Amino acid sequence: MGRVTHNTHSRPSGDASRVALIACAVAAAGMLLFPLAALGRGFSADAVLLHLSGSVLNLASNQQAPQAAPGSALILGWATLALIVATLIGAVRRAGWFWITGLLATVLAVAAVLVLDSGLAAQIERVAADSTLRAGAKRQLRNFYDGGGMNLGLFLPMLAGLIAAGAGLSARPWVLDRFNRMRGLLVPVSAITLAVLVGAVVVLVVQPIVNPSGRELTLWQGWLAKSDVVYFVYSTLFAPVTRLSPLLSSLKLATPLIFTGLSVAFAFRTGLFNIGAPGQLTMGAIGAMLMGVYGPPSLGWALLPLSVLAAAAGGALWGAIPGLLKARFGSSEVINTIMLNYVASAVFIFMIGSDSFPFLGKTYPLPFKAPGFEAKSQELQQAAQLPTLLDVFNVGPAGGGYVLSIGIVVAVVALLVARPLLKAVKNGGLIAIVVALAAGALTWRIGIPANINGSQLNASFLIALACVALFGTLMWRTATGYALRAVGLSPRAAEYGGISVARGTILAMTLAGMFAGLAGTHYVNGGALDEYRLKGNMPVNVGFDGIAVALMGQNTPTGVVLASLLFGTVDTGGVDVDQQLDGVNKDIVTVLKALIVLFIAAGGFLSRRLVDPPPPQLVAATDKTGTDDGGKLSPGVAAQQASTPSPNVGQSSEENTREGGK
Repeated sequence: MGRVTHNTHSRPSGDASRVALIACAVAAAGMLLFPLAALGRGFSADAVLLHLSGSVLNLASNQQAPQAAPGSALILGWATLALIVATLIGAVRRAGWFWITGLLATVLAVAAVLVLDSGLAAQIERVAADSTLRAGAKRQLRNFYDGGGMNLGLFLPMLAGLIAAGAGLSARPWVLDRFNRMRGLLVPVSAITLAVLVGAVVVLVVQPIVNPSGRELTLWQGWLAKSDVVYFVYSTLFAPVTRLSPLLSSLKLATPLIFTGLSVAFAFRTGLFNIGAPGQLTMGAIGAMLMGVYGPPSLGWALLPLSVLAAAAGGALWGAIPGLLKARFGSSEVINTIMLNYVASAVFIFMIGSDSFPFLGKTYPLPFKAPGFEAKSQELQQAAQLPTLLDVFNVGPAGGGYVLSIGIVVAVVALLVARPLLKAVKNGGLIAIVVALAAGALTWRIGIPANINGSQLNASFLIALACVALFGTLMWRTATGYALRAVGLSPRAAEYGGISVARGTILAMTLAGMFAGLAGTHYVNGGALDEYRLKGNMPVNVGFDGIAVALMGQNTPTGVVLASLLFGTVDTGGVDVDQQLDGVNKDIVTVLKALIVLFIAAGGFLSRRLVDPPPPQLVAATDKTGTDDGGKLSPGVAAQQASTPSPNVGQSSEENTREGGK
């Protein structure tokens, strides 16, 4: 009996097995229905497609280009398919070994990709060595082969194998415990997945087949070409993470989203809905401009931090007003923040829209607008300008290109290593930070050459990361943060416990406005709009994008950073999609963002059993007996537990109080 119990307990959970089953079924079907790889791709997304069967579909505009040999990629592909099918069978039986076959499937899929890449690299070398080709033809062929690589037929089993490996390892209690801690990721991950699927349908509908070869296609060939378009769109959207220059562009677009996402998330955590991030950003930018342009030059280096503080103060003021109105009069912060957005916009236009204004029959000059027809302020003093990150981390000789310091990477690695080792030591966190700073300082002058022309990503990104740390520390490491969260969960219970709800409301909205106001430093002090000025084309709509970022990031500082990076990446990749396809443009990014928010609002269509699972004792008892009888409590024990409820963290305190009173 003991042996049976042990074997049953070592089986993966039912939910994990079902997830692995679905992932492997999709991967197996994808390997048969989609192209395995592209043996080359032109600028207009025309490609030479390789299927698992070994057939090649040449849709390239250059039909005379020699085809790269797939090598052993087909053999590895069939072996991957066999392992995916084995993993699927193991998931159906809830076998304890299917994590091994899933992991092996991922390894073989990666090996197939490496083989393909080596074949394409060899083809590029042959082109370079061909003396009969002109320089322009060589460059075109190099780009053609460089655009090849894996397709859906290899990407899906690679991903499914990883999912199955994690699902199979859920039989280990320590793995299951860590997975349970990450259940908060289920909603955003499922929302992104659903948004990608719906977006794929949109691409299939609006984008015609890319076939400059002019050849007639059968129904099967047309399907392969259509599915390749879907993969091309998404691989292009997420391509910036693989190259340095586009990655820096993605971080540049993500920086203001981090600020505004933190603003909305901070308010959400305290039970408030801040829709005033656009106005708070505007007032922060105005504050930064006023100090940066008109601050006394005698301040010297202090002008920059004062300009940053002025941006924080401008946003904080615009956040404190609706907080005060709600605390004093009970008025809705939603309405007040929306109205203040219009007021901030009017102030913005008034200051830089004209160099004079009429009042009571007289015309008065305004000093803020720079000469010319464009709506922009005077340029900030050089002391108030933020440097670019390339300049901050460049340790190479002046004018000799960029040599980026490895100090920041070493510091992060040192922190990740030292923090767990010093967990049991008093003030271990502080010691780990000191160790990381020392490691970064010692290796700061060691650099790696970077082939990059430049980037407008500026030091406001570092300010954004500092705000992330401030958010996390204040909200979860201080008594003030505890009080703010208590007000957000249940104002009545917080007030009963001696917490001032009015003070918490004002403080929360003030800090939320401060985060949004600091986003102004990215545009004004950082010169993200090509000039160190307050400009009329400042994209204040990123304040509304902060709502989507906060929702996707589950109102956590780390989640906000990751969501911002995702949005910044697809925004950058969307430009390339717009250039290379006719039917699909960068508006697909807007569609994806809207779908993500929609599916997050719908909870990812996940059942409550997944997002808010039953107690582990009940699950364990059900797994052992096959029924839920083992999890039932005696009347006496049930009455005792009912008198001292342990609320689920997924519920609000109002719900818990209401349920406890029934």
